[in-house]
Amino acid sequence: MNYLSLTNKNLSEEHVCCAFSSKKYESGVMEKKKWIAERIEEGLVFYRLNERAKVFIEYLPAKRAWVPIQAPNYMYINCLWVSGKYQNGGHGAQLLDYCKQDAINRGMDGIVHLASKKKMPFLSDARFFEHQGFQVVDEAEPYFQLLALTWNEESEIPTFSKRRDCTEKEGIMIYYTAQCPFAVGVVTELQSIANRKGISFQTKKLTTQEEAQKSPAIWTTFSLFYNGDFITHEIWNATKLEKYLEKIEKECH
Repeated sequence: MNYLSLTNKNLSEEHVCCAFSSKKYESGVMEKKKWIAERIEEGLVFYRLNERAKVFIEYLPAKRAWVPIQAPNYMYINCLWVSGKYQNGGHGAQLLDYCKQDAINRGMDGIVHLASKKKMPFLSDARFFEHQGFQVVDEAEPYFQLLALTWNEESEIPTFSKRRDCTEKEGIMIYYTAQCPFAVGVVTELQSIANRKGISFQTKKLTTQEEAQKSPAIWTTFSLFYNGDFITHEIWNATKLEKYLEKIEKECH
């Protein structure tokens, strides 16, 4: 199979897999590309199938990861995605092996990745990674798992950092980054639903690694809180948010 590595020389002309078929998320794609360009200087790799397909891996040194973890000398996988007709074709294993060989060549001790206890949208199914030799090394409520693969038995075991509380205790609070075009593209849509229902709506776009690592969100790409409680990492559309708020209203009456 023919794969392509995105660089700051070809990034403007090449697609980044996410949302390439939807004009709705064009601004999100542009922000994503800007985010990638800045991270490439920090060691990020975006490696994908050289076709118009959602088949790619995105990773960077864990010390540069925008997630609240401690994983010294590990590589962190932001996203590994193989969709549609390309599933079950061995792409996931090939992309993962590319990351592993890169990490070994950089003198790293292993790879870490964020997944969930059960299959959920936007999070990896832990079973695939466990089949590839990863093990669960830490967990965070309500369903997050930190998976690790190491080839150095003396390396430090990766962990989640201590989780901070959401400071906004009323209404909806969303933390997100430009890492995902879908997250950037949906915020205004969600705000319109909250405004119509008279519910407080705030967002915090995480623009630095330090902000991301210190945020209350485990999944910093997108995390929705309601009255200070974590509700979901899933990038809800307007319909899902409206249904959730209607459910809350019924429970309060």
